[in-house]
Amino acid sequence: MAEFEVAHIREQGQQMIIIPLQASFGRKPEAEQAEIHESLQACATAAGLAGTVALVWDAGGGRMAFRAPRPWHPFFRSIDLLTVAQSVNRKLTCS
Repeated sequence: MAEFEVAHIREQGQQMIIIPLQASFGRKPEAEQAEIHESLQACATAAGLAGTVALVWDAGGGRMAFRAPRPWHPFFRSIDLLTVAQSVNRKLTCS
């Protein structure tokens, strides 16, 4: 089982489930990233977390990369990994 620290927040009227991942996630092929994203969304839903999963990771050079719905991009461009870490308020366990 994999366990993730997540920030389950309400922002801009949306329920966001922000999951920080290892920097290596950013080096995976797009199809594999999409598969992982879908799997984590299913896990969050099964765990009873309401909202949409967004993934974040360290892109190097102090930058945060993310996978999130397009309307959320301005919000994610305005925050950093420290902000996400300070917002962590749940654990998500996936099998």
